[in-house]
Amino acid sequence: MTQQVSFRTGITLAGGAAFAECDLRAALRLAPHPVAADSGADRLAVFGITPEIVVGDLDSLRGVLPKATRVQHVSEQETTDFGKCLLHVEAPLYIGVGFLGGRLDHTLASMSVMLTHAERRIILIGEEDIAFIAPDDWTMAVEPGARVSFFPLVPCRGAASDGLRWSIAGLTMAAGAQIGTSNEAIKAQISARFEPRGVVTILPKRYLEAAVDSLGQG
Repeated sequence: MTQQVSFRTGITLAGGAAFAECDLRAALRLAPHPVAADSGADRLAVFGITPEIVVGDLDSLRGVLPKATRVQHVSEQETTDFGKCLLHVEAPLYIGVGFLGGRLDHTLASMSVMLTHAERRIILIGEEDIAFIAPDDWTMAVEPGARVSFFPLVPCRGAASDGLRWSIAGLTMAAGAQIGTSNEAIKAQISARFEPRGVVTILPKRYLEAAVDSLGQG
């Protein structure tokens, strides 16, 4: 059985899709331990970053890993490499690059993995946005006028909100029915609560640090 690895501080988790160096550096400032999901190690190598751990079935890794890198080989095929990382690496915060963008099926799979681990503090960085599943009572500092989107991965109800141009309170939300994309902040602090938890919150990526703060201490 593969042993779980634990970190006291956050990890920057690199996936196999392309990501910008500026996003990687921003993630590492907040979550200083680089960990790769399979071929994410190749992506890190482009920017001169050596992962502390590589997790996955290693079917897409192309480069040679340094001897200092620990390998967590997980051969089962029931979970994605992203899911394998969350099962075998414990941390108070996960910031992911290389999981949004690229292949659409991989992006959708990443959303599903976040839902499976909705109790974790996980933020994914894309080309323009960040995405995360907010805790039950979520409050965040933003600039008035900021774009705020909510996309339900499961049927849910908007229990309460504040600081949004269009309140989500009382809305029954589901994919294929009522969703909450392209909302807007009208105050310097916004809040929302959904029942049950399972809504992806999407904001411009300049709010990464504020989003980390909004998820609490883990």
